[in-house]
Amino acid sequence: MFIDIAKIELKAGKGGDGAVAFRREKFEPSGGPFGGDGGNGGSIFFVADDSVTTLLDFRYKKHYKAENGQNGRTKKMFGKAGEDLYLKVPVGTLIKDFDTDTVMFDLRENGQEALVCKGGRGGRGNARFATSKRQAPRFAEPGTKGEEKTIKLEMKLIADVGLVGMPNVGKSSLLSIMSKARPKIANYHFTTLEPNLGVVDVGNHNSFVIADIPGLIEGASEGVGLGFDFLKHIERTKVLVHVLDVSGSEGRDPIEDYNIIRKEMLSYNLKIGDKREIIVANKMDIPGAEDGLEKLKKVFSDRLEDIIAISAATTDNIDGLKYKIYEAVQEANTNPQTFDEIYIPVEEEAEPDYTITKEDGAYIVTGPLIDNLVYRTNFEDHEALRHFQKVLTDKGVFEELKEKGIEENDTVIVGEMEFDYLG
Repeated sequence: MFIDIAKIELKAGKGGDGAVAFRREKFEPSGGPFGGDGGNGGSIFFVADDSVTTLLDFRYKKHYKAENGQNGRTKKMFGKAGEDLYLKVPVGTLIKDFDTDTVMFDLRENGQEALVCKGGRGGRGNARFATSKRQAPRFAEPGTKGEEKTIKLEMKLIADVGLVGMPNVGKSSLLSIMSKARPKIANYHFTTLEPNLGVVDVGNHNSFVIADIPGLIEGASEGVGLGFDFLKHIERTKVLVHVLDVSGSEGRDPIEDYNIIRKEMLSYNLKIGDKREIIVANKMDIPGAEDGLEKLKKVFSDRLEDIIAISAATTDNIDGLKYKIYEAVQEANTNPQTFDEIYIPVEEEAEPDYTITKEDGAYIVTGPLIDNLVYRTNFEDHEALRHFQKVLTDKGVFEELKEKGIEENDTVIVGEMEFDYLG
């Protein structure tokens, strides 16, 4: 089964808590803090792997969690770091933020890695907080939480060449003749319900990868038929091979068919128009095809070098088509980009450590510094509370409160904690 899109939930590991411990060996009368740091939580990485061909596994398992870091131990022993989680995806997978649909990573090369969810940092043990004035700290830091994200995985085939055209014009037959791919072939519309890939050998150890892109009919760019679910696979290709039935065997006009498909591709993404396009006049073995070919040449008189006549049924001029495609691939851009809006983090002004506002007579202190400090402080421990107050003093919180006119016994709200101010 070919699956090319999936929504999954990720949760990196939590950092281990720092330990509160003291030396108690027989010949160490002075003792002292001896608690070690917690281990960092495991992170979640995605790896592009050319042995993986679909996102099927992510349809059945939607939640992924990395290992938590272990807590610190006595004797200043660090907790073990949580094991990182590596998830394999097909080459050509986009990793998108689910809510904004922006591209976070574009894994276009085999072995390429992306760190998507970072593990939490391990908390420091009480041995880290020992100073000349505070020789026996009885507090430590808890580990921080790992990142949590909801992402969308979207696979876009990476092929040199994309076969496009109306259903039943001979794309699947052409693919099976030029390569060893064996797509389902029959004389009815929408035989191909998923992209088929094949490798075409042109001799002297030269080859190119070709993909039969299904689902292109009028209205495809608006979701009709298989719609844009498969239009997106065209974006990765270097060269387009537009297959037409010039015989008119089904009562269709090849020029009209060409214009319909071209319009749908450009409606989906205008940049597709920049790709090199080879026009294949197929079914030349059927009576009336010569007239269709002449009409085609008249309409595209300025592009005669891009037109090649063949018969997939009799394999006439198939080698000529292969070499023509190979030459176009060699001349094309060797590193085609996806046409999605690649997410580039914008350097914004750093958020201040804290802000102080006054509401209903209370002074409210908020900000990343405050959230982290409150989370890491054990307010039931006297020394931890002193450390909390010292950080606020060092960061200038109390000084700014005075500047804002705080008075004795006014209420101060720091994060989720509420205090009476004692000047």
